[in-house]
This record gives sequence, structure tokens and C-alpha cells, in this order.
Amino acid sequence: MNIFGLVVMSVGLFFLAVSSIGLFRLPGFFARVHAVSKSETLGIALVLLGLMMHEGVSLVSLKLGLIVVFVAMANPVAAHLLTRAAVRTGILPIRFPSTSVTSATDRNDSPSSNDDTAGLK
Repeated sequence: MNIFGLVVMSVGLFFLAVSSIGLFRLPGFFARVHAVSKSETLGIALVLLGLMMHEGVSLVSLKLGLIVVFVAMANPVAAHLLTRAAVRTGILPIRFPSTSVTSATDRNDSPSSNDDTAGLK
């Protein structure tokens, strides 16, 4: 059980590391909050579950389980509140150019010969 607990904690630490990398590498506030809230919640839950397995059945395991439940409820709510406050203060998500197929009316009804989407309708 100790080995399995260590494996689960290691996976949780991996998710926490990915979360910290996403915090620095992703563009924009909203992408960062999304990446951190999802992977951090999973990482913390796995680390604490691994500690519960390592500890065995005891009062400490019950307390760790209650912390997992609290983090699982509080972290997504906090991320939602952060993004909602950002939208209300005027921070907007980054808009990347659309890569969707445009209709013939958007191209003035004259498909060019080198247009990939000329035959799609």
C-alpha cells in the first residue's frame, strides 16, 4: 500500500508541475486560470489521496479526505470568481483568428482557383 500511495503522490506532483508550467507558458489570464484550476485541483487531490493511502485508516486520513473534498469544491469556485471579476473589470479573453471554413457568401460568390474550400458546401 505504501508503494501505491507513493505512485499516486508522484502522479499528483506531476500534475502540480504541469500546472506551474501552464501558469508561465500560456497566453492570457483566462487560459492560465483554466489550466491552473483544473490541473491543480487534480494534483492536490492525488497528493492527498496518496498521503491517505500511505497513512492507512486513521483520524489523519479522515482529515486529509475532508481537505480533498474542500479543495475539490473551493478551487473551481475560486477560479470562476476570478474570471468573473476579470470580465467585470474589462479584461477580455484573447481572440485568435478563426480557422473555420467560410461560406460562399463570405467570399463574394467567387471562389478562386487556389482556394482549398471551393468544392465544400
